[in-house]
Amino acid sequence: MTAAGTPGHGPLSGVRVVELAGIGPGPFAAMLLADLGADVVRVDRPGGPGIGVDPAHDVVNRNKRSVMVDLKAEDGASRVLDLAERADILIEGYRPGVAERLGVGPEDCRARNPRLVYGRMTGWGQEGPLARHAGHDIAYIALTGTLGMIGAPGEPPPVPANLLGDYAGGSLYLVVGVLAALHHARATGAGQVVDAAIVDGTAHLSTMIHGMIAAGGWQDRRAANLLDGGCPYYGTYETSDGGFMAVGPLEQRFYDQFVDLLGIPGLAPARKDPARWEELRATVADRFRTRTRDEWTAVFEGTDACVAPVLSLREAPGHPHLAARGTFVDHEGITQPAPAPRFSATPTSVRGGPALPGADTAEVARDWDVPGLTGDAG
Repeated sequence: MTAAGTPGHGPLSGVRVVELAGIGPGPFAAMLLADLGADVVRVDRPGGPGIGVDPAHDVVNRNKRSVMVDLKAEDGASRVLDLAERADILIEGYRPGVAERLGVGPEDCRARNPRLVYGRMTGWGQEGPLARHAGHDIAYIALTGTLGMIGAPGEPPPVPANLLGDYAGGSLYLVVGVLAALHHARATGAGQVVDAAIVDGTAHLSTMIHGMIAAGGWQDRRAANLLDGGCPYYGTYETSDGGFMAVGPLEQRFYDQFVDLLGIPGLAPARKDPARWEELRATVADRFRTRTRDEWTAVFEGTDACVAPVLSLREAPGHPHLAARGTFVDHEGITQPAPAPRFSATPTSVRGGPALPGADTAEVARDWDVPGLTGDAG
């Protein structure tokens, strides 16, 4: 088995996963399972997903193996079902009904393997008025209220890349779901379908906020609350060189250090008086504009003032703390985040680069005992 194979490495060693190739949250969920040691076989289709990323640099496909199957070919479904028969988990991210039409839906797969956990990753979910409509991260988070929480009042909400919906509300909930279902399947012998919808997961992420609204501790408008930029000691400020510092000393003892190091101890009481927050915000902003980002970083380094420089994606791997922890790794010339979280007894690592479409077909056919996999992919 190549370095990308997973048996014997990570807490999910021995778990077999079939990933029906797609884009966004499904592949990321499969990557997380692969990082944790599962043997993830990605079923790529001729022509690829069409997102324009060079497969050799698509690190979301690291630690996986790839086979090529044309699901529209006469024998395409049967080859996927052969894999599903030998798998613990299958992940797909089609619109509702598509997998069924292709002959690889939950009933088809579980007829061959009753223990199979069938993970379905969508934006709108498997049912509901919007279930069969197209969409992307930004639309899903818009309807949940979470996008509307972000940004300054009177301005369009900023776009948080696709981290909030696709990955936090989507991928991570799918992984939690399929692992919980796998636990149940191993205890009972019965698999099940996991319906992971980005709208559900993203809404779930806002549970604490909904509780605060009910308790009267959160206003349902932007930049008016403790954690949404309304509070002057929880936000970001520009420095003299155009950089930014992130500020978050919520507790009194941390706030006291913050105002002392910033040089505004006389405004310390304004913390408890929202009527003075704009005065405090303006003073903090003026102070940060007197020095560069690196100069302010040096001022707050090693303190409990809860202040940090806002780094770019390229800068982050070089930060001393992240470098010391190995939060980022270089593998085959690509700098990328290391697997997370960490395990004391079953450590994980980046074992193989991005799986190239179809490159592992013969190897998987042998390892999974699926000889028909090596036929013409159409």
